[in-house]
Amino acid sequence: MKTKIKYYRELNNMTQEELSQKSDVSRTIISGLENGTLEVTTNTTMEKISKALGVGIVELFYN
Repeated sequence: MKTKIKYYRELNNMTQEELSQKSDVSRTIISGLENGTLEVTTNTTMEKISKALGVGIVELFYN
């Protein structure tokens, strides 16, 4: 999970702060998901991040 969020974020030339603003998810949560210190999040958060990155939830979080 952590590497896919970072991969797609960087593919979109976004900083964590920019993703945070676009997804309305705190940068702390995004950072935690990317570096593995946070492994569980809500479906709503997953949906917001996926939509902001233009990637399906399954691709981003489950594949």
